[in-house]
Amino acid sequence: MRHFDLSPLYRSTIGFDRLFNLLDQVGGSDVAQTYPPYNIERQDENHYRITLAVAGFAEQDLAIETKESVLTVRGSKEQRTESAGAAREVLYQGIAGRNFERRYQLADHVQVVGAALENGLLHIDLVREVPEAQKPRHIPIGGKVVDTHVVHHAQAA
Repeated sequence: MRHFDLSPLYRSTIGFDRLFNLLDQVGGSDVAQTYPPYNIERQDENHYRITLAVAGFAEQDLAIETKESVLTVRGSKEQRTESAGAAREVLYQGIAGRNFERRYQLADHVQVVGAALENGLLHIDLVREVPEAQKPRHIPIGGKVVDTHVVHHAQAA
């Protein structure tokens, strides 16, 4: 029996938690992008946070955009020219500073509510706001059933 690893999908979608239980059984895999590294946290039932490790990027180097349920995070560093007489020689470069674009598919009613860059980590906060009309309602049992035909005829008379 074959088993498919859907963990790349877990890392790139927000708000589809219940859907993955079904997809685990159906199958399909996706090659995951590895830069920049990131975490996705569920803070409670309706609040999520994406944290990307963007060491070396300043706020002006980063762009966050949502369009049609897709969250896109871009990092673009311009090559900085060194001033005359201050030439630097990098002996080892372990901190990646390459451009990137990372996309996350958002579930219905998931909105980005804020973003902050702190200590080389970009935090993006999301919230799922389900409209009142789509929330489950509690129907009490034991009340009188209203016959709509009787009400309709009484109003017509």
